[in-house]
This record gives sequence, C-alpha cells and structure tokens, in this order.
Amino acid sequence: MANFLLEIGLEEVPAHLVTPAINQLVERANDFFATARLGHGTITPFSTPRRLAILVADVAEKAEDLEEEMKGPIKKAALDADGNFTKAAQGFARGKGMTTDDIVFKEFNGQEFVTLQRHEAGKPAVEVLQGFKDVVEAMTFSTTMKWARHTFEYVRPIRWLVALLDQEVVPFEILGVQTDRISRGHRFLGHDVEIVRATDYADALTSVSVMSDADERKQTIRAQVEAIANQNNWQVVIDEGLLEEVNNIVEFPTAFAGSFDENYLEVPDEVLITSMKEHQRFFHVVDGAGNLLPHFISVRNGNAEHLDNVIAGNEKVLVARLEDAKFFYNEDQKHSIDFYNEKLKVVSFHEKLGSVADHTRRAQAIAGILAERLHFTDEQKQQLARAAEIYKFDLMTGMVGEFDELQGIMGEKYAVLFGEDPAVAQAIREHYMPISADGELPKSEIGKVLAVADKLDSLFAFFAGGMIPSGSNDPYALRRAATGVVSIVSNNYWNINVEKLLQHVIAGVNAAPDHLGLPDAVVAELPKSVEAVVAFLTDRVAKVLQGTVRRDVIDAVTKNDSADVTKMLAAATVLDAHVDDANFRDGVEALTRVMRLTEKNPTEASVDVALFENDAEKQLFAQITAFSATNVDERLTELLKLESAISAYFDATMVMADDDAVKQNRLATLKLVTNEAKQLANLLELQVK
Repeated sequence: MANFLLEIGLEEVPAHLVTPAINQLVERANDFFATARLGHGTITPFSTPRRLAILVADVAEKAEDLEEEMKGPIKKAALDADGNFTKAAQGFARGKGMTTDDIVFKEFNGQEFVTLQRHEAGKPAVEVLQGFKDVVEAMTFSTTMKWARHTFEYVRPIRWLVALLDQEVVPFEILGVQTDRISRGHRFLGHDVEIVRATDYADALTSVSVMSDADERKQTIRAQVEAIANQNNWQVVIDEGLLEEVNNIVEFPTAFAGSFDENYLEVPDEVLITSMKEHQRFFHVVDGAGNLLPHFISVRNGNAEHLDNVIAGNEKVLVARLEDAKFFYNEDQKHSIDFYNEKLKVVSFHEKLGSVADHTRRAQAIAGILAERLHFTDEQKQQLARAAEIYKFDLMTGMVGEFDELQGIMGEKYAVLFGEDPAVAQAIREHYMPISADGELPKSEIGKVLAVADKLDSLFAFFAGGMIPSGSNDPYALRRAATGVVSIVSNNYWNINVEKLLQHVIAGVNAAPDHLGLPDAVVAELPKSVEAVVAFLTDRVAKVLQGTVRRDVIDAVTKNDSADVTKMLAAATVLDAHVDDANFRDGVEALTRVMRLTEKNPTEASVDVALFENDAEKQLFAQITAFSATNVDERLTELLKLESAISAYFDATMVMADDDAVKQNRLATLKLVTNEAKQLANLLELQVK
C-alpha cells in the first residue's frame, strides 16, 4: 500500500469556485480509481485560492486483473448456412477489439450464444496514476480562461503540478507544466518547498505559511474572529456564507478588528451590514441587545506584521462606502414614492414586455385575482393593491442604484419613512422571497400574494415572449421564480388552479386598452403559453419531490393534467406513505383497470340508473356517488375501498355490451371512478406489480 498526492497549482481562483472545484476533484478521483480498478482508501481534500489537492491513502500496488465475459448474438444469428461467422458475429468481436477466433459458444437458458473472454493484467499503480492527467484536464468550471497561446481553458492558469506516489514522482505533463515534487508557499510569506513524501504535504505547506486544510483554516478563522469579539465584549454575527468566502481567499489567516464613526449608525443597519459584508467581506458586530456597533472584524491573508497599516487601510475603504450610503440615504428622502414610481414608466422590464411599471400593473391584476380566490378582507385587498402599485419604486432610488443587494429592503425602509401602512411596507420587502430554492418565504399574507403575482407575471410574460429556459440557460431566473411560486403556494396550502388563473389574466390583458404594456405579438401568444407555464411549474414540483418520494409516485402526481401544485405535493406525500399498505396494490390494480378501459373508450354519456342490469352496477354507482373526501388522504382511502366493488362489477358485467346505450352507460359509470381517481393522481403511472 502507498499514498498518492496530487496538487494542482493555480493563479488565485475566485472564492466562490474553490469549494465546488475541490469537491469535483474528489468525485472525479473516486471515479478514476473505480474505472482503473485501482484499490484505495480515504481521499483527503486540500484547497486554498492557489491550489487544489488530494491525498489518497492506501493505494494498491497495482490495478486488479480484469476477467470479463461478454455475451453476443445467439448462435443461429452468428453462423450462416455454411458454418461461417456472419457479419453480426464479426461486428460484435470487432467492436470489443477482438476477432472471431476468440469467439466461444456458451449456453444460457437452453440457447447457445456467442461469448468473448477478456483478460487484462492489472498495471502497476504508478503507471495507472499517470492517467490523472486526464482527470485534471477534464474538470469543468462555471468560469474559465485561456492563457499564453493555449486554446485549453481552465478556471485559472496552471502554474505547477505535484504528483507523488509515496516518494516517487508520477510523471505527466499539462501544457508544458511537468509534474514534480516542488510546491509553492504563501505568495508573500513563503517560498518553494520540496515535498519529500506524499504524506508530508500538509506539514510542508505549513512550513511555508500555507494552511492547506480548508476545514482547519475555516475553524481557525472562526476561532480568531470569536476571540476578538470576546476580548471586546461584542457579539459577532458569523454568516456561514461569508465565512466560506473569506476562507477561500486566504492561505494564512489573521483576523483583526476595525472601527468607523458612530454617526454612520443613523443609516439603516441593513445598509451598513451590506457595505461591510458584500463589499468588504467584513463581519459585523452587535452589543448584547443586538444593536449594531461601529466596529467590524476582518481577516487578512498574512501574518500580524504591520497590522496597524492593514486596519487603517480597511477602515479608509469602508468609510468611503459608508459615506456614499449616508449621502444616498439622505438624498432619497427628498423625493416621494410617487416621484420614484413615475420613473418606472421609462425603465424597460424587457424590450418585448414593456416597462417595469407595466410589469407591476400586470402583477397587480394577478394579485387582485388571488386576493378574491383567497377570500381577503376589504382591508387586505386595499393593502395589497397599494403594495402592488408601488412595490418596485425603490429601484429608482440612489441607494438601490448603488447597492442593488438592498432592493426590497430599502423599499420597506423608505415606505415606512414616507408613512405607508406597515403591512404594505413589509410586502414590498417580502415580494422578492424566496431568493433561493430553500430560502426564507414571505410571512405576511400580503407579501405572499405579491410575491406569487410578481413571479407569475414574469413567467407568463417571458414565456409568451418566447424566452423560455433551455438546458442550463436561464438568463431571467425563471426557474427560481417557478420554484418560488411552488414553495409559497404549497407551504400555505393554497388550492389555486394556475391554468384558470392565467386564463383570467389573459382576459384582463385583453380588456385593457394598452394590453397592460404587452405588444400585440406577445398578447397573441398568451393562450398558447398557459400550458407551457403550467408544465414548467409542474416540472418544479417534480424537482421538489425528487429524492423524497418514489419516481413513479412523482410521475403519478405530475402527469395528471393538474394545475394545482398544492394537490400534487399533498398527493405525492399520501401515496408514498401508503404504497406498502396491504390493500394498496389490489386497490390500485382495480382502479387502473377501470382507468385503462375508460381511456381507450371515452364517452360523453351520463349515467342512467334505469339502464343498470345487475346489483354490481348499482353497488359501484352508489359507492362512487357517495364519495365525501375533503382531502387527499381521505380520497385515497375511499378509492381503495372500491376494490371489491370494482372486482364484483367486472365479474358480473360485460362493459362492451352489444346494446350501445347500455355500453355507453357502463362506460359513463366507470368514467366517474376514473374522474375521482384522477382527482388524486394518474394511478396508471404507479408501479405496483
């Protein structure tokens, strides 16, 4: 057993790419060892802004031998009438890199088939590991660049490579960079360092001021930051995302504290925190009561030497940002909400979809429809109407123009300052939620409806404008918008039929003299886009369910011509919880027998009890018309109880009777069963055998 070290030395990698890159390297390494049949132990990752490295323990001395039997065509297809190999047999052998001389006939289940036996001796580990050149080159990144005269693209230029199997260099080369045992230390505090043995890696880098273990480095930063806070009797707010980012921009962390004039505290906390966190990567601090203090904690990539100069420099840069923030905060209050709202009329939402003001008018119309469906009070409707009228005004303020991360947040702050109803102000902030797949959802009823209305208009308008996401291309964040709609609607148990809602929207657009800002060409596409938007939302439901319920259950609830995402999610939960019940299989098999029959033989007939010819018909009709389910759990229970009635029905009844009236009547009865079943899910998609 030996240990293998690989280090890819790079120019500084952007912080947000470091962790995904090292995770990818570990994953690709695992795949490489598996494919190469080379046994190994634990893979330990190391990463800094300038390096991605792995240490693989207990690497086998050589790859396992390959013994493989490959089954080909049946014998009668492999030999012609003269006993010669056919083209099928020749092609099979050639495709496996062998000849017909290697073919052996072997019996499987009473039939003889062509087989090929392949033996491949395992290669020595050092020879196999040279293939890591392909692993390094195959890595992909969301941001890449070229350098020198190379056409090859990578996250950043490769400057050195270390590849050691214990003490032996594993030779390969990438773009003129040859593997070696020489790594590089901290850009300013370190120097080149020789790695004598693979397991010496972490200690060798420590000697040249590099903390190569990302987890250890992160905990060091956390401890240093908390120590400074404790020394000053502060409470530090350690944002995990910020900590991750800071960790990936330093190789040798040293935390320090700085201050700013307390006069800046008159600016809202969110503005100050954004200036510190987003622009300077500072941790903010508060007192015991949670009040923001005029101090910050930051981390430098270096030691404590000349730290006073570093602190002074960081304070100077921060003050410049805070001065801008204070200026915009004061200037923005010199104008009214209506002043800013009016400006939205000349700001393009999209060249095909009118202005931002048009977008807000359409969202206001959607919000009004939702308010009716959700039985809002008159007061709530008034609050919602005002919120929908002004919810984008802060986009035209100087503060949001300078700090775009504050959109919505400043809308709430300014709305309160300008005397708006607090419920209106809260909804302005909440309409952006959720900002990620698992992000916080709006808490207020007004905010929930406004958030859904805003997102639905974006989806509907962009789809009608022909700007539908494809592949990984989603420039208008429509997948995020759809996920937001699904999350809000389902978490609040709103039974909203999106298809009917969008039909109402179309009616509103057509009724407006200017079509609410939409060009005629886009308006014409709205009816066709309804189905596409519903399908897009349904796909988001499937993504939400993925990994939590069975695949066939997901198919059953999403391939059911439903436009109610709440029912889809609820049905998936109920079905997945009961698939192993004793009566589930028999009940579903009975129901799917009915559904297949009615699917193949559609009818528009109504049930006429006078045409019933036996008690089984009467019993099934009585049970199905007595349905009283108020939720999906009760519906499933009642549907499964139909199993005996359905079985008795088919035993006693010939559905496809010679008398057409009787046949149509029986199909109409079964259609009632199908309709009740499809209120739950498309049970034909379930795998119950």
